[in-house]
Amino acid sequence: GEGIDDLLDAISLQAEVMELTASGTGPAKGVVIESRLDKGRGTVVTILVQSGTLKKGDIVVVGQEFGRVRALFNENGQAKNEAGPSTPIELLGLSGIPAAGDDLQVVPDERKAREIANFRINKARNLKMAKQQAAKLDEMFNKMESGDVKTLNVVVKADVHGSAEAVSQGLLKLSTDLVKVRVVASGVGGINETDAQLAAASDAILIGFNVRADNSARKVIAEKGLDVQYFSIIYDLLDVVTKAMTGMLDDVYKDEIIGLARVDDVFSSPKFGDIAGCLVTEGVVRRTNPIRVLRDNVVIYEGELESLRRFKDDVNEVQSGVECGIGVKNYTDVKPGDQIEVFERVLVKPTL
Repeated sequence: GEGIDDLLDAISLQAEVMELTASGTGPAKGVVIESRLDKGRGTVVTILVQSGTLKKGDIVVVGQEFGRVRALFNENGQAKNEAGPSTPIELLGLSGIPAAGDDLQVVPDERKAREIANFRINKARNLKMAKQQAAKLDEMFNKMESGDVKTLNVVVKADVHGSAEAVSQGLLKLSTDLVKVRVVASGVGGINETDAQLAAASDAILIGFNVRADNSARKVIAEKGLDVQYFSIIYDLLDVVTKAMTGMLDDVYKDEIIGLARVDDVFSSPKFGDIAGCLVTEGVVRRTNPIRVLRDNVVIYEGELESLRRFKDDVNEVQSGVECGIGVKNYTDVKPGDQIEVFERVLVKPTL
């Protein structure tokens, strides 16, 4: 990235010296900077004209959308009849919302515009189907390779294409080795019934960025019990999704050693069986906790206590430095010199 500014300055200077200018004659060509759905005006597209002159009344094709230019507005909201090269202009009249980066071109008539748009729609649909098929195969192979990876499906709707793209990219970057984020679909405009049905079918969270669900979508959301989240700040959105991903992780338990007893002698009792005479050397021995029997620091048995006694009394726990009698349930091979380790399983909050 070093020297880019110097390079651009040099190109600009050279173009000025050579008097290089874009042609203002002929049909206009341009590129979409931003697009959005305006409640009062319909589809509003910000275009940067690159060559030719865009005029009110021209029939244009923009990406997969087409239409007649109904109105043109400059950056101050003033109506214009035409826009020349290097001019940013807002355009009204398209059939739908194109994506940022789509090319604009003027065509002779509406029939030609529809033909081009339909061709691009079919091409995009076939490409999407091929990608979905490839994704299904990838997903199948990934599941075969690691069955522990979970997937959080998300449907994203935003007010403008730039926001939808930024949200989708931000969500994909949250993926980890344990939980993957999959953007099932993203688009511009309010959450509609189709979005809600897609979320239900794919078990996805609905995310609205500066948009809301319409009446039909709200009915589906209520019927299916879908999770819909509304945001206006992208960092809040990413925080909530991260928490949702964490909630998908399996509970993690950690064994915490709470006590250790040394076996000094073993004696038999006609009533209680083999009893290990022990000294608690660390922590506390609790009657209800699981235990391990160690011999030369190697675990030889894991189970639970049958009994815990101080002299002739049954007790629930014995503190460090105190002698006690321990009966190990279903195990009779305890020997002097062994250690009895007492532990508890603690739930550890899983992290991504």
